Amino acid sequence: MNNSSITPAQGQGLFERLFKLQEHGTTVRTEVIAGLTTFLTMVYIVFVNPQILGVAGMDTQAVFVTTCIIAAFGSIFMGLLANLPVALAPAMGLNAFFAFVVVSAMGLSWQVGMGAIFWGAVGLFLLTLFRIRYWMIANIPLSLRVGITSGIGLFIAMMGLKNAGIIIPNKDTLVMIGNLASHEVLLGALGFFIIVILASRNIHAAVLISIVVTTLIGWALGDVHYSGIFSMPPSVSNVVGQVDLMGALDIGLAGVIFSFMLVNLFDSSGTLIGVTDKAGLADSEGKFPRMKQALFVDSISSVVGSFIGTSSVTAYIESTSGVSVGGRTGLMAVVVGILFLLVMFLSPLAGMVPSYAAAGALIYVGVLMTSSLARVKWSDLTESVPAFITAVMMPFSFSITEGIALGFIAYCIMKLGTGRWREISPCVVVVALLFILKIVFVDAH
Repeated sequence: MNNSSITPAQGQGLFERLFKLQEHGTTVRTEVIAGLTTFLTMVYIVFVNPQILGVAGMDTQAVFVTTCIIAAFGSIFMGLLANLPVALAPAMGLNAFFAFVVVSAMGLSWQVGMGAIFWGAVGLFLLTLFRIRYWMIANIPLSLRVGITSGIGLFIAMMGLKNAGIIIPNKDTLVMIGNLASHEVLLGALGFFIIVILASRNIHAAVLISIVVTTLIGWALGDVHYSGIFSMPPSVSNVVGQVDLMGALDIGLAGVIFSFMLVNLFDSSGTLIGVTDKAGLADSEGKFPRMKQALFVDSISSVVGSFIGTSSVTAYIESTSGVSVGGRTGLMAVVVGILFLLVMFLSPLAGMVPSYAAAGALIYVGVLMTSSLARVKWSDLTESVPAFITAVMMPFSFSITEGIALGFIAYCIMKLGTGRWREISPCVVVVALLFILKIVFVDAH
């Protein structure tokens, strides 16, 4: 946008001092539109996150409020401190890992599980503080990073298929197809196809539209009971201050804590680079202005988020939707944060969303995350085998931790076995050895 189109009123005042709009060739109006666009693409998290954490026994109404609060906190502070067009919210993937694996499968209380998320977030903050974070990203091979992202995508998609009733347990074959004639399955599938069709037509609010449409159909079928639209935010006392920090400091949870930290490190750092690159702010090495402030904001947001009872917080790739319509500064992120605060007064709506209405969003997130497998060099078995093992072992073992562990170990085995040991970075060796020690001294007992 040409700076001559910016009026004096827009180019001066508080917004100009805080966000340097003129320097970035943008206006208040453009940033507000970009913020609204981004918000519409990621607001689904306030409906999906409570449903997922509810599986762990958490109060869904309280989680709805804390999800709004931490999304607002992270986005506003990213805008004010880093002046970047990046919005934050609780991460998809880690919330499913927490609810379905750490709590449901491992049998831990949600308080202890959330404590593990907290210590993982503290670890991420320390890596950021001591500037180890980008050293790790630079030294962990692409195949393992892609394997982790794709494996989480498969895991999330599996949870979406389960919630829609499309797949069900079977004692002989482990899983089988559900009743495809049931309206829950049909509506779950409808919700998914609404999302992917609208997304392919570049409609930014595709996920939100899908949730609304399938919930309305569910209401017509009697699955949903109308309970109003507006209300004061519910109490959060059932989750805030309930995290068991000391209970999570158990040697048996070391792998879980490490996994939370590692996944959050890749997820948020990669998203920050991706969004700033699309905005034209990143250089060829992925570095962008005020990187230090951005990394501190996202790591501190994760610590605060887990302490008040939400899963790890991350930068959202949906921020690129706002960038695509002109968002270039932190004002866009601040607008997103303010909108999340306003959503807190719509809590009755969150309680009306049936599980199959949100299932399509989970499957769609799985599609997006698994697509990164295209980046693997499949002709090189020393790269493709570790990526494959990492990705498939997450859903097959029902554990993100085990998928990461086996992937790192497989990478070292493949490189050593083919005489290419020089390609193994010290970082990969350390991580693989830590997981081997966990298997020998923790899992074996």
